[in-house]
Amino acid sequence: QVQLVESGGGLVQAGTSLRLSCAASGRTFNSYLMAWFRQAPGKEREFVARITETGARTYYADSVKGRFTISRDNAKNMAYLQMNSLKPEDTAIYYCTTGRVWGQGTQVTVSS
Repeated sequence: QVQLVESGGGLVQAGTSLRLSCAASGRTFNSYLMAWFRQAPGKEREFVARITETGARTYYADSVKGRFTISRDNAKNMAYLQMNSLKPEDTAIYYCTTGRVWGQGTQVTVSS
């Protein structure tokens, strides 16, 4: 019912910011809870953040709380992850998901 495409990743210095975007196809974007996950080399995929269908509620992993902000714009079929105060341990491939459908991922690399 939906396709997701992430963008916005890159190579950045610690302490800087990136904004990831997730573009969704389809008519029913506002029917889906959206979440961001990440997977670092040699590690399991981990939850980062989620947002309810209307954006009324958000939840964050402790590792990113206070630094990352998940948001969505249902009129544009977009979800976002604003990442501030980036740390080397944030280095991973970041994926957006409805919980059933996943994007292709975008690489975030944070250097010291």
